[in-house]
Amino acid sequence: MTPPSPPGWPADPDVEAHEPRNLAILAAHQIVFRIGWIFKTESVIIPAFLDLVAGPSSGMLRGLLPVISRFGQSLPPALAAGWMRSRQLKKRALAGLAMGASLPFAALAVACFTVGVCRWSGIVWYFLGLYALFFVLNGLYHLAFGTVQGKLIRPWRRGRLLVISTFYGSLPAMLMAWWLLPGWLRAPEAGFAWIFTFAATCFLLSGLIVLLLFESRDKISGPLPYAARTNMAEMADVLRRDRNLRRLTVVAMLFGSGLIVIPHYQALALGPMQLPMQVLMLFAITQNASVGVFSLFLGPLADHWGNRAALGLVVLGSAVPPALAVALSQLPVGLGEGMYWLVYIPLGVTPLVLRILVNYTLEICIPEQHPRYLATVNLCLAVPFVFAPLVGLLIDLEPVGFDVVFSATAVLITLGALMTLTLEEPRSRWIDGQLEALGTGGEE
Repeated sequence: MTPPSPPGWPADPDVEAHEPRNLAILAAHQIVFRIGWIFKTESVIIPAFLDLVAGPSSGMLRGLLPVISRFGQSLPPALAAGWMRSRQLKKRALAGLAMGASLPFAALAVACFTVGVCRWSGIVWYFLGLYALFFVLNGLYHLAFGTVQGKLIRPWRRGRLLVISTFYGSLPAMLMAWWLLPGWLRAPEAGFAWIFTFAATCFLLSGLIVLLLFESRDKISGPLPYAARTNMAEMADVLRRDRNLRRLTVVAMLFGSGLIVIPHYQALALGPMQLPMQVLMLFAITQNASVGVFSLFLGPLADHWGNRAALGLVVLGSAVPPALAVALSQLPVGLGEGMYWLVYIPLGVTPLVLRILVNYTLEICIPEQHPRYLATVNLCLAVPFVFAPLVGLLIDLEPVGFDVVFSATAVLITLGALMTLTLEEPRSRWIDGQLEALGTGGEE
């Protein structure tokens, strides 16, 4: 039996007729985007480059990376929600932002090719500035992608999109990493130039693919406010009125504590465990492979049982990496080091949490409210990142270190998984015919 549609979907009957084509194009877009992403992973490549140019005792600088990334993915989308809602063709915004994401890495590659990055005193701040620009564009990209997906793909087929784009994107990404990364990492100062060039090329191509989507123009009724104050006031209002959204933001914030420590996994490997730089290729491939394998199970589970159940499962799974890293660090010398790559298997759950979080958010509101709800959840997800530099500093302090920080992180994420049990299942409200109250901000 075909599940009931959420309220207000589709806005145009032609959307459903073109859904198979649009699903295939969005999957192809994300596959190419994913190939580029493995060459700039926050858990492996980016912190390793920062350690190369800033030195190994750079815990606090490393702690800035998640702050910068989450700021870019949270505040700009919150301010741009009204702008996104006013776009008649959302695919143009998505294509432009995907192609724009290539520019920071192209600029970084140029610097690597033309100057000796390890001997340029300004490289750290040049890199951090470009990294910030990339994540501003990436945050707006995710807002656009969620809005396009909410407009063109039915809720019970979004899990299929996740499987196709993630699993089939993992295979070519792993092959490219296995082929190219070992040689580039062998001479890292020159190799990072090629790594960033490759990432920039993939992002550019992925944006061009988006232009092939079929999308009817939205009918915008009256002018929508762009002012930052208005956008923030709208988010505060919907949080006040929607109890379920407030609970979801708590889940997001507790899960966000795990994102803070992601850059430090490779630091534990290359620092205290003294593993060679080439091991980063194994870490990147392992994490990428696990994302693809987990998506095979998670996509059908989300489509059949709902995104609430899937969200609880993946949030709980994301508590495993910090706990496992602590356990391996306590093993005898030589044993833990040889098994450390296992940390990157459960770490593959982390990007899937973000995908399921978006899909659940799209289900709990009407299409008109998709940008506002997505921006609200993204902004609240950024709250824990205020403490990221402090976390990096604590890791460098001898009395605290990796073990205490990772153990506390595992506890917080587990609390977030328990919090998902208090969320509503939106599909039951569709079946009961209670469509009019869903995601309108009028529950209370």
